[in-house]
Amino acid sequence: MAFLEDVKVVVATSGHGNLVFGDSEGSIRSFQVTTFRAYELNIILIEQLRHTALIVTIGEDEPGVNPLIKVWNLEKQDKHGNPTCVRISRAIPNNKPTPATALCVHENLNLMAVGFHDGSIVLLRGDVCRERTNKQKVLKDGSVPVTGLAFRTTAKFLYLYVSTTSSVVLFNITVKDKEIKVHLDGLGCTKRCSVLAETVQDANFMIGCDDAVYCYTPDGRGPCYAVEGQKVLLQWFRSYLVIVAKEDKNMSRSSSTITTSTTSEPAERDKHMVTVLDIQNKFLVFSAPIKEVKAVLVEWGTLYILGGDHRVFQLSEKDLQSKLTLLFKKNLYDVSIRIAKSQQYDAEGLVDMFRQYGDHLYTKGDHTAAVDQYIKTIGKLEPSYVIRKYLDSQHIDQLTTYLQALHKQGLATEDHTTLLLNCYTKQGKPEKLKEFIMTRDREVDFDVEIAIKVCRQASSEDALMLAKKHGLHDWYLKIQIEDKENYKEALDYISCLEFEEAEANMKRYGNVLIQNAPEESTEFLKKLCTEYRPSNKPLVDVGMLDGSTAPSVDRASPEDFIHLFLNNSERLVEFLEHLVKVQPRWSALVYNTLIEHYLHVWSSLEDVVSRAQCEQKIVRLLQNSEANYDKDQTLILCQIHNFRSGILYLYEESKLYQHIVQYHIRQRDYKAVVASCRRFGHQDPNLWVQALWSCAKNSDMPSDLLAEILSVIGDTQHTCAADFSRSSTPYVLSMILL
Repeated sequence: MAFLEDVKVVVATSGHGNLVFGDSEGSIRSFQVTTFRAYELNIILIEQLRHTALIVTIGEDEPGVNPLIKVWNLEKQDKHGNPTCVRISRAIPNNKPTPATALCVHENLNLMAVGFHDGSIVLLRGDVCRERTNKQKVLKDGSVPVTGLAFRTTAKFLYLYVSTTSSVVLFNITVKDKEIKVHLDGLGCTKRCSVLAETVQDANFMIGCDDAVYCYTPDGRGPCYAVEGQKVLLQWFRSYLVIVAKEDKNMSRSSSTITTSTTSEPAERDKHMVTVLDIQNKFLVFSAPIKEVKAVLVEWGTLYILGGDHRVFQLSEKDLQSKLTLLFKKNLYDVSIRIAKSQQYDAEGLVDMFRQYGDHLYTKGDHTAAVDQYIKTIGKLEPSYVIRKYLDSQHIDQLTTYLQALHKQGLATEDHTTLLLNCYTKQGKPEKLKEFIMTRDREVDFDVEIAIKVCRQASSEDALMLAKKHGLHDWYLKIQIEDKENYKEALDYISCLEFEEAEANMKRYGNVLIQNAPEESTEFLKKLCTEYRPSNKPLVDVGMLDGSTAPSVDRASPEDFIHLFLNNSERLVEFLEHLVKVQPRWSALVYNTLIEHYLHVWSSLEDVVSRAQCEQKIVRLLQNSEANYDKDQTLILCQIHNFRSGILYLYEESKLYQHIVQYHIRQRDYKAVVASCRRFGHQDPNLWVQALWSCAKNSDMPSDLLAEILSVIGDTQHTCAADFSRSSTPYVLSMILL
């Protein structure tokens, strides 16, 4: 800059649209070529406020240690056309003259701090433009020079960071006259090597040491950045930390006052290395040597570096797309992604970056890292793009990782589930398979039925657990019965289901269960058809006890299950006997079936006693007034099995007395014929005639019985002559006698 030629710049600042420089003769020069004399001797410190047209300076107007604080309003001019000095005050702590070494002014214009060579810190509260409103307090931190100051305001507290040549301390100055001191670290820094780095998320006070840059918060030391070299200056710009260090780190520290190097000094001593770090993205974005850096200023959205040859270098930040393009060319995909995220890059653009990064890593052979990038594309990039790359068996681990992520985001199809489970099987990791299918609360979304199908082929136990967990009763029973042939376990499972499900599954699997677990199946059907309640539920619940819930009885229709006992008559009889014992009101089919099977059993018995007992059981059932059997069908059954007691009982119940006589005649049981006539003759007098007609034809008819029949008919004729004469009896008798 032309206006800085032949000028020895000792201090510099920027803000409010100004670049301001202070020279060794006490003058202040701004970028707009505004120059005015601020001090008679020199300027020691200067600060331009960012949001107001005020410059605060500390310098000397007379020899000796007598620093003065002056506040300049650049928007007001005096009669000479220079900025107006609105305040002049002495900067002397406890009336002990000592050189000022650090200055900081709060943007609210009500706080100002000045650090001194003896370790004193003067805190001034009140309007910085008016000395009379200020209240001054001296804060002491040892006896070493103060090298940096910074105010930090949070939602609840107000802090003052202080760096010295041997320490970093923090003062909580929220409450007036109750400042609290906190020692943060035993490291220190030189003048201009501290800065407050403010980001959207947080703020850190940074100091530059020879081995690294250290960060501090009110809680203590934070992260550090290993940038070696003897630090000369630190500056903060957006999310970038600007570090100026001597190129040769073994050189001694420069003095706190910037001096112009002489031509007799080695060329290396003039060189400073300027390094710009992207703190948020942890990336070195710029590094270059510049001859003896005097100042680094931030204004108008860019960086300005003043070199020892009075040249000003402007460092402009590239636009986002240019940054990304440059980083892509250098294959720095990880850095480009971090930068894009910090700049709220659009989602589709980020997905494409993840894909490119994944492709780059895959090409390099880093398949595991590549799949981590591909996972970030889920939901935007077609999964088949990634899956095709990893179908080779040597990449099965990476394929498994990708498929797991696909399921976790709920974007997997049936084919993806099948493929993932097959991967687990091929890996020989049953624990992984079990972990996947038994994920709690469906953290990983997948098609359960597909998973069961695949697990069924590999491990029926896992398939069972999965079906049971998700309440897929049909699958559970199918595996237990068809694959494992655990019929009793299947019945136990059915007994725990609600009534509708238990009934449906018993209809579906009852036949095979009766065949393979007849006793247990019969017992279960007894409960299902009388008074069913899931076995895992209490007999009486709380609602029944307090009366809020009325007891309900669920029972299935036994007619739906009778056919299951086609090949097991014994169990069928047991089942039906239980039904009629519990409650008699059943359909005719139940009783007909029970009687039919009773007759089958009776017919097969050879032991006389057992046969008699069975006969009594059948007769009792037939005589039971509540037994709802079909008499016609039962009669046919009795006739088929020649069950005499049943036939006779049913004839009698139907008042078919002539059929009774005919039955006895066919059986040639003539005594029974006469006995039947005696028993039922008064209800049907023609029984005697029928008996005479039938018995007269049989030569083996006992004569005494025939005589009795004739006697009865004769007696009846005399007593009922009139009626008898009109009947056909005389004719019948004459025919018989002939």
